[in-house]
Order: sequence, then C-alpha cells, then structure tokens
Amino acid sequence: MATNKTTYTNTDVTEFITSYANTEQKKIDSFELLKILQDLTGEEPKMWGPTIIGFGNYHYKSLLTD
Repeated sequence: MATNKTTYTNTDVTEFITSYANTEQKKIDSFELLKILQDLTGEEPKMWGPTIIGFGNYHYKSLLTD
C-alpha cells in the first residue's frame, strides 16, 4: 500500500508564516485567514509537510472501483 507523502509535522504555524510571508501585509493577511479558517472549521491550524497549513484531518475514500 502506498504511504502518504504529506504528513503532519510539529512545525509552528506562526513561525512558518513569519518566515515565509515576505511583506508585512502578507503576514497580516495570513494571520487573518488563519483566524477565519479556524473559526469556520473549529480546528487548530497545523502544518502538513513543509508548506501546507491544514485544519483538521480527513480520510478521503474513492468511490471508483477497478
């Protein structure tokens, strides 16, 4: 069975945004989006892989059969 290449990491979301956003406006926008998405999902933001911020954990199952 194949393994998922994108996995949860312990990287701090705030540190990632601070280091990745190259302007003050991008930082402000990023933290505002975090707040909006956290309010909508009810989940804490977590890093998945080196550059993906996710909210929650879902298992998707294909309805297609071979």
